[in-house]
Amino acid sequence: MKLLYFAWVKTRIGLAGEEVTPPAGVATVAQLMTWLAARGPGYAAAFAEPERLRAAVNQDFAGPEIAVSAGDEVAFFPPVTGG
Repeated sequence: MKLLYFAWVKTRIGLAGEEVTPPAGVATVAQLMTWLAARGPGYAAAFAEPERLRAAVNQDFAGPEIAVSAGDEVAFFPPVTGG
């Protein structure tokens, strides 16, 4: 699974992206975020408030209930506002 991090998520984790192999029990965006939060202090800081994050799976916006699998690209970023 390819992960991409943007804005303050990238800053807190210290990476723009990475390849990971989550355990078998990680089947949704929410479960992926929980697993990532347990990987270390930077991840814990980035995923401490999951409601403040948005995700995209294979470049489509995805809610926490959306399924993820091994070949997916998952991006995490803060909400975007404009004006």
